[in-house]
Amino acid sequence: MEATTRIEQALEQALADGESPAGPPLLLEAIRYAVFPGGARIRPQLVLAVAQACGDDAPEVTDAALASIELMHCASLVHDDLPCFDSADMRRGKPSVHAAYGERLAVLGGDALIVLAMEVLARGTANSPERLAPLLLTVGQGVGVPSGIIAGQAWECEPKVDLAEYQRAKTGALFAAATMVGAAAAGEDPAPWRALGEKLGEAFQVADDLRDAVSNSEELGKPVGQDEALDRPNAVRQLGVKGATERLKRLLEEAMDSIPACPGEAELRVLLMKQASKFLPKELAQQAA
Repeated sequence: MEATTRIEQALEQALADGESPAGPPLLLEAIRYAVFPGGARIRPQLVLAVAQACGDDAPEVTDAALASIELMHCASLVHDDLPCFDSADMRRGKPSVHAAYGERLAVLGGDALIVLAMEVLARGTANSPERLAPLLLTVGQGVGVPSGIIAGQAWECEPKVDLAEYQRAKTGALFAAATMVGAAAAGEDPAPWRALGEKLGEAFQVADDLRDAVSNSEELGKPVGQDEALDRPNAVRQLGVKGATERLKRLLEEAMDSIPACPGEAELRVLLMKQASKFLPKELAQQAA
């Protein structure tokens, strides 16, 4: 089964398990709207790639892990777009959840996705209960405080922000959780996989900063120029386009160097290099060609 098919099926099952005719119809609609259709699904692809590199001996656990990570990511996007944060009316080429369903359902929908992400892990590890605790802990740390994506969002409320700390929490934390839960889902120690996720996450955030600076909203499917308009920390604002591009390339090199030894190391390296080639914004990739 192709990775994209497996990921979409796992997400569909996760949402189906949380749906019932007894639930509020509009809330259930908003939740499904937030998840489908998806974006690049980079984080669940990382979960799956690492799990497969480590053996993927319990596919049902891997599916639960990748679904949990993506549901957390979708929840963060719903909340990130709210008027009290980015006030973004577009996401993935369509109206954001609050624009389509209103702020109240967007808040509740994002909250419901966070809870559902934890429920998915509990269901998926029914036959491998010893793997539940490390998975829950890793996902929780990637999302909560002091250094998860919620903390990353909160740094935007502080008067003084360290760019590296901000990006490490807002983006890198969930990437680190993705690589770590991939290993944990396969019954391996997740700790050695943290560095890979952190480096990839920081690289992705720098790439996002570059896209925000040099791309257009039609291409990205969301507003651009948000960091400048909202006076937020940004690699391009701090380093310039050239400096941010060099930092992105350096982070990707460091990520490749951090891959732990595992049975599928060679295949994982090829897959990650293929994915990493998509990080550089199109405009800059054309200039570098």
